[in-house]
Amino acid sequence: MHRSPKVSVIMGIYNCEDTLSESIESIINQTYKDWELIICDDASTDSSYKIACHYAKRYSNKIIVIRNNENIKLAGTLNKCLSIAAGEYIARQDGDDISLINRLEKQVDFLDNNLHYMVVGTGMIPFDDLGENGIRIGKPEPRKEDIPKNRIFMHATIMMRREAYMALNGYRVATRTRRAEDFDLWIRFFAKGYRGYNLQEALYKVREDNSAFARRRFKHYTDLSLLIFLACKTLKLPIKYYLFMLKPLIIGLCPTLIVRNYHRFKDSVINEKSI
Repeated sequence: MHRSPKVSVIMGIYNCEDTLSESIESIINQTYKDWELIICDDASTDSSYKIACHYAKRYSNKIIVIRNNENIKLAGTLNKCLSIAAGEYIARQDGDDISLINRLEKQVDFLDNNLHYMVVGTGMIPFDDLGENGIRIGKPEPRKEDIPKNRIFMHATIMMRREAYMALNGYRVATRTRRAEDFDLWIRFFAKGYRGYNLQEALYKVREDNSAFARRRFKHYTDLSLLIFLACKTLKLPIKYYLFMLKPLIIGLCPTLIVRNYHRFKDSVINEKSI
């Protein structure tokens, strides 16, 4: 008889054949063992789906693989994962990133012992082919006023209670939320009056090479600016927070190299403060 796992890890994948095995194995090797991994391939054109199926065959009681007939982007893909997730807690993972070995264990322990929080995130370690690039540690308990500053939760690191995901109806599939589906989620999260927490240690490695920054187009930054406006309006924030609408527009106009160096500088400052 199938027993529902405590944790469902949801992963949307698209053309990540070079990194997918390492990402999946970072979940397989977790110290916490009561999990299932649900992978939805978003109509990849490389061997990502084949690789995912290989792991699903090897770990048939732990890994489930589904596939979209056409590319529907991340929000819709994650919703498909959510529709079959059985866990009490639902964690995120991207197909080109790595969870440190005790990530799930520490997040489960936190949610088990802090019932008033609906989500828990962790810090992140950005890395590329040349190595690691600092550490990002989020604010311990973000508030609704932190949304316009985009200092909330690092999406790929989160573990959320299933009841919260269901109450929020998962991710919104809309043009304005492309590449900002998590930002939209947090607007609705705080509008519900929910609370979340960021563990003050980095338990997740996020891949950020040149292509990661180059993939963002100016339209994505304008979408984010509009979402900041929506956040301020929905959450009834003071007028001064509307000024943060300008930040993504300014970043979007900067060359990719400058944006990447800005993130590296910011990460190095955070890392020095944590020493």
